[in-house]
Amino acid sequence: MDQTGFWLAFSHVKGIGAVRFRKLLSFFGELSRAWEADSAELLAAGLSEKNVRDILEKRESLDPLALTEQLRSKDISFLTWEDEAYPRYLKEIAQPPPVLYYKGTITVQDDLAVAIVGTRNVTSYGKQITQDTAAYLAQSGVTVVSGLARGVDGLAHQAAIEAGGRTIAVLGSGVDIIYPPEHRRLAERIKEHGAIVSDYAPGTKPDGINFPPRNRIISGLSRATIVIEAGEKSGALITAKFAVEQNREVFAVPGSVLSPMSRGTNDLIGEGAMPMTNPKTVLEALRIEADSRVEKPQQQNLTDAERTILHVLGQDSLHIDEICVRMDMSVEKLTVTLTMMELRGLVVKERGMVYRQAGKWM
Repeated sequence: MDQTGFWLAFSHVKGIGAVRFRKLLSFFGELSRAWEADSAELLAAGLSEKNVRDILEKRESLDPLALTEQLRSKDISFLTWEDEAYPRYLKEIAQPPPVLYYKGTITVQDDLAVAIVGTRNVTSYGKQITQDTAAYLAQSGVTVVSGLARGVDGLAHQAAIEAGGRTIAVLGSGVDIIYPPEHRRLAERIKEHGAIVSDYAPGTKPDGINFPPRNRIISGLSRATIVIEAGEKSGALITAKFAVEQNREVFAVPGSVLSPMSRGTNDLIGEGAMPMTNPKTVLEALRIEADSRVEKPQQQNLTDAERTILHVLGQDSLHIDEICVRMDMSVEKLTVTLTMMELRGLVVKERGMVYRQAGKWM
């Protein structure tokens, strides 16, 4: 009997995770037998009475043989431990998700992935470093992994996409429920340039208790985790802790001792995380050569106006009025040109109408 539907069915039962999946497989051999077992057998397999009650209750509403088709109708894909395409590095962690749901594509290229995480209350300093780091990694053929949250996460996904690379978002809900809601459009773009993934069954709401456990998947998918900015109680620090437990590299961006958003990262460095002052150090630490598979925005054909703007900016951050004076160009035409350059990843708008070349902090 095809076991796929039974893997999906058990993943819908609250409290049945990696440890209990292994108990069921060890005791019954096949999950179809476990699904049809009586209470005494389930207890003998090592489940608690609550687990058994939850399974029996779920049986009343779920048809394992129909689940696969139901997911396909919603454009939801999935991988189990038994699938060869299951992410290589995620499978190595202590408790990998028995079932990984996703929308989009997961490829062998994603074995080369780095997580970028940080605070929702990102500063202009953190924004600049997040965008430049994600773009650099994406242009080097590295898949950028994050959690789709406000702040650093969303910026990292967006920058990776605009750089022409791949990105994966790990949710604390089912893949059919996007949170925060204002990132629905971003989630659609991520599906076109990577995947949104979750170990929570479709239909699972984004409850607060779901997010700390999902952080183990962010770090588990990744060869390394970079923490850009983090307060003392930031969820990004949980991701870093999981990365350490999974024997993965942890990098942290140093910041001002006066900035609350740098307290967490500075503490990480004090505890042994590698300080990241240049994303090139991440590739060097992982012994990864920068890849040329992704065309860098700086290598795209430039118009005379774009080339002049980049020359005027140089290493500086300039207000649009200053650029206008130096170029002798109308504000209207300059605004349009700068907007197009920003979309192509050539320049970054820092604050107000101040611009700089992308990647100039590196």
